[in-house]
Amino acid sequence: MTTGPDERLGRVLQQVVVAAGLWLVGVSALCVPLSAVGLWDPVVGTLVVLAVAWQSWLLAARVPAGAVGRATGVLLVAVAVAATVWLGATRAEQVLPRRDAGSNVQAAISLAETHRRVVPVPASTIGGAATLERPGITLASPAFYEVGSASHPAVQPQFVIGPAAVYSLAYWVGGAGAILVVPPLLTGLTLLGFGLLVGRCVGMRWGPIAAALAALVFPVVHTGRSTLSEPLADLALVAALLALVSAAATGRGGLAPDRGMSATTNRATSERTAGGVAPDRGVGATSGAVAGLLVGATMLLRADALRETVLLTVVGALAVLQRRPWARPLLTWAWVGTAYALLAALWLSYRYLGDISGSLVPLAAGAVVVALGCAVVVLLSRRGVGMPRTVARLLPGALAALTALAGLVLASRPLWQVVRQSPDDPGSRYVAALQLREGVTVDGARTYAEHSVAWLAWWVGWPALGVALAALSVALWTVGSAWVAGRSLPAWSGPLLVAAGSTLLTLWRPGITPDHPWADRRILIALLLVVGLVVAGAAWLVGHVPGRVAGPAAASLVVLVLLVPTVLATWPHRGERVEAGSLRAVEAVCAALGPHDVALMVDSRAANEWPQVVRGQCGRPALSTTQALRSGGDLPATVRAVSRDVASRGGRLVLLAASDASGLRTARATDVRQVSAVTVQEDARLLEHRPDHLVDLPLDVWIGVAPTGPVAP
Repeated sequence: MTTGPDERLGRVLQQVVVAAGLWLVGVSALCVPLSAVGLWDPVVGTLVVLAVAWQSWLLAARVPAGAVGRATGVLLVAVAVAATVWLGATRAEQVLPRRDAGSNVQAAISLAETHRRVVPVPASTIGGAATLERPGITLASPAFYEVGSASHPAVQPQFVIGPAAVYSLAYWVGGAGAILVVPPLLTGLTLLGFGLLVGRCVGMRWGPIAAALAALVFPVVHTGRSTLSEPLADLALVAALLALVSAAATGRGGLAPDRGMSATTNRATSERTAGGVAPDRGVGATSGAVAGLLVGATMLLRADALRETVLLTVVGALAVLQRRPWARPLLTWAWVGTAYALLAALWLSYRYLGDISGSLVPLAAGAVVVALGCAVVVLLSRRGVGMPRTVARLLPGALAALTALAGLVLASRPLWQVVRQSPDDPGSRYVAALQLREGVTVDGARTYAEHSVAWLAWWVGWPALGVALAALSVALWTVGSAWVAGRSLPAWSGPLLVAAGSTLLTLWRPGITPDHPWADRRILIALLLVVGLVVAGAAWLVGHVPGRVAGPAAASLVVLVLLVPTVLATWPHRGERVEAGSLRAVEAVCAALGPHDVALMVDSRAANEWPQVVRGQCGRPALSTTQALRSGGDLPATVRAVSRDVASRGGRLVLLAASDASGLRTARATDVRQVSAVTVQEDARLLEHRPDHLVDLPLDVWIGVAPTGPVAP
């Protein structure tokens, strides 16, 4: 059977997105054992990249795709390319591990240079085991843990392995600068996939509109410029949802015609599958397996992706109850991917899991409860226990009403709730410092979670949230009606339930330090859901408002309700380059260090920002002083002792300060000189207001030579 140009184009575009998602999780999965034994080098990495790319392409080809008209396809590609170029031209340059983006860069460099995830530090290079046995001296720094013993120390990066694995490949190609180009490329693919997903669910002609609107939402822009985990995880999730739609659209004997979320959506889902292969149970099972694997293995890219696995379990259980052939592969591979990712994290990122156990353990417990609950429901259904008729009759209306109520409750939280965490949490001190700087009441325990809906409104506007809530209520009413009537659920049901459930859980408990725009990366799925629902609402109006002019006019108004606030919120950030110039500062510091130098950080800012940079990019051993030593210990005596340790092994201890030169003077350093005087611009870090500008950030660094003689009186 041959295929027309629409089918071929749809197949190619979807294959690119799904293969890219599979490639991300495949590379990350293989990096786990290879980096554990020190084999993640350019030769092995190249073989992995090529092998995984080939297999991903072949597997993605087995996922049926919807038809995409030539004009629509060109527009989708144009939006993705334009977004990639814009984000690439304005990419951030966060190489210092001040936040997650810089931490990922340094973890990638460490992995690329040492070929290991957990990097042993020969004690002889830092003055012997006695150095780390001295109170106040450590290898640790933010996002990099000291593990092992004083005689056999090692450094373990924070977070899960996926971002470092993927970004390390770019480092081999073009150094640290090449890493910074990867997020724009991945975000462009995500936008292409998002447009295809909305097109499959709403109507393909609406795909480019959805992609363009999403490309203008500032949190999408901000993460797309930064080396965070979100550009990787979001691409994998969008690819998974595309595969899920394909699985759900595959009936027992073919693609089930699906009216979608509007009267205009039946074309894409009623076409033949791509490649001319007649849809069958095997095609649906493969699509379900791909969707499950992508969602489960996304935990290799982002630890909290377990949330989406839990939600997918509910979708899979519903599919089991309807005896869909793709349900069991979906569930099996979702939990296989999750189990592998969890074991990988326990092996190579156990300190990080310990740090986030307060949120991860309840999520894991919830996953167990949901899985057991779904199993019980399926068993009861198999024994003939069904939903009571009264409940079935009320279900569609109840779903719609509860959805609207949940939205109103979340939006009204600032009126009746102030969310706090333990004041002993390290984040509380940071929040308190921001509150003091911004002149608001100091209450560091606040998480500001009650304002999460307002965070959405900052970037897309309150009217758009109202439209999205109405569209979501109608969509869930449709799902409930189909379930009660015994019909197959619409193909878009799975993606909708996963995205809506993730949004609900995130808005209730964002679980992130609440300074903006950094915190807004937590609401990316919610923002994409809003965009998709608004576009679905516009499509519904075109199909249901009578008149050739009235329907399109009403739809245009709905789109403008989202477009105008989004453009106004993003406009001040259109040309920003966060921390551009940081690479120049790093190069200056590296050039100032000699081949036998060991760097010791002597003030708090140097200890926070520079140890791993010196160790990774500069290729020099690096140590740090702790806050306890700097504030209450005998810093000069400790510095001299470490200096003697290092000198006894043929090295020279160099002191590094990044606040001012006073720390060097306190430590009695000689030959003090400033080696970096670069000023960059960073995000404003606001708690209660939408950010609309950058602020100056000086990257001044001084170095001096540590004394080795006794402390002068």
